[in-house]
This record gives sequence, C-alpha cells and structure tokens, in this order.
Amino acid sequence: MKAVVTGGTGFIGSHLVDKLVARGFEVHVIDNLTSGYRHNINFQSVIHYEDIRNKESKEIIVREKPDVVFHLAAQTDVGQSIRDPRHDSDVNITGTINILKACRQASVKKIIFASTSAVYGDLQKNVISEEDPKGPISFYGLSKWTSETYIRLFYEMYGLSYTILRYGNVYGPRQTPKGEGGAVAVFLDKIKNELPIHVHGDGQQTRDFVYVDDVVQANIAAIERGHQEAIHVATGQRTSINDLVKMLTNIHGPIDIIHSSERAGDIRHSCLDNSKAHLLLDWQPQVDIQTGLLRTYNET
Repeated sequence: MKAVVTGGTGFIGSHLVDKLVARGFEVHVIDNLTSGYRHNINFQSVIHYEDIRNKESKEIIVREKPDVVFHLAAQTDVGQSIRDPRHDSDVNITGTINILKACRQASVKKIIFASTSAVYGDLQKNVISEEDPKGPISFYGLSKWTSETYIRLFYEMYGLSYTILRYGNVYGPRQTPKGEGGAVAVFLDKIKNELPIHVHGDGQQTRDFVYVDDVVQANIAAIERGHQEAIHVATGQRTSINDLVKMLTNIHGPIDIIHSSERAGDIRHSCLDNSKAHLLLDWQPQVDIQTGLLRTYNET
C-alpha cells in the first residue's frame, strides 16, 4: 500500500512515517521543513521538499496515486495564528484545499486529517463530545474547523472518503517547544537547560495529554475504519498544568517556577470523550501520562 504523509518530518508525522514504513508501506513525505527537521527523516521513505500550498505538492500526489493521504502539515502555533491570521489561513485552509484537489484528481481512496480540540473553543464542559458545538477562540482553531468543512464538502461533492481526527494535547519525543499543545516540550526544554518554567495564569487550566505513539495508532486504524467521521484521539482524562509540573518534578527533581499572565486565545479546560474512537476505530490509549512523561524525558 502506498501512502503520502504531509508534514512527515514533523513531530507526529515523523512517528507516523516510521510506523508506516515498518508495516511495509511505500511512504512519500511532503514537507517544506518549516517546522520539521531533516534528522526526523526516515530514509526508507521518499522525501519531497515542497510546500502543501504549491502546485508541485499537488503534482506529486497526482503522479504517485497513493491509496491514502495523511494530511498533518499545518501551522499549529495558536499565538502565531493570532499575530498573523492571514498566514495561518493560507497554510491551513489554502494548503488543505490544494491537497484535497490533488486527492480528488489522483482518485485517492481516503484522506485522514489531523484536526484539534481547538475547534470547540472554551465550552466550559467537563468532557467534550464530537457533537458539541464548535466555537473557536483562536484563528488556528477556526482554520482547522474551516478545513474540516472543506473535507466534508469534498466527500459530498466528489466522494472523497475521509476520517477527521481531533487530537487532544499530543506530547512525546521529537516535539519542539512551540506550537499547539506544546506544554510538555516547553517545560522539558527549560528543565534540560536549567531554566525556570513559566506557568501562565494560576496553573489550574487543564488539558487532555495523549502520547504520540497512541496518536499514530489511531491514524493507522483510520485507514480501514471511521469513514466519514470526526473522531477524538485523546485519553478522556484531565490534567492540570500544576499537576503536570508536579509529575515532572517527581521525574527530574526540584524545578523553579515563575507564574505569568494568561495568554490570549488559550482555552481554560479541554478534555475529550474518546468513546467514539473506541467504538469506531477499535482504539484506546495505551500509554498513561506518567509513563509517557518518563519516556519523553529520557529521550529529550
């Protein structure tokens, strides 16, 4: 089976490429290295240094005619999306449309799209389901929600099958200390450099932290399952930033902490119901946060 992974030199994408190659897939990676790294490249894959917005990326998909396209390439920094919403829209919406057009022309069997819990905004619910209303409070969340809508319309108009995976806060080895959901990477970067950790606000804000290997398994499950569905990839467990710091302290030892003001566009609480993933993808997370943090710490 042949697969294209956009963003395949990035954090999640490179782990996905590794797993696909190990399973015997012919894998083509489309990445312009904006947020990916050459050292993440799996040299059993075919790397194409292209931007998802340009015609060359479209031509690669049309020429290679993959069975499945995993579309992970994106602008994922919430703060950057607020500073430059035009760029965020250009990459996340225009880039997605370009990939969708290529998939249609190449008769791709399925596109699997990396989305986010940011599409819900700040719902003030203990646990969010896929059917809850969407109300992004950042341009990043808005661009992802808009991309989801384009994907649905491409199915309705042209029959392009899809699965949308809305990630919780993904963490693990290779994550850079920036972008969406990067608290673990940011904190570990500070710890390794013997610098204080900056906690925004009171630290009581909560996130649903999901380990990268579990996210990869959900993507692979979506090849054959979850057609025409939006599905959460998350643990269903809330972890506060303060609790996260405590767990890192248990691993590393004493850590200096500085509290700073809350950031614009940040969501107070985010926890995702993952029962749909269990039902439709036959998936559930295997790595608890203590184990995942220790693995990440040891490989950072």
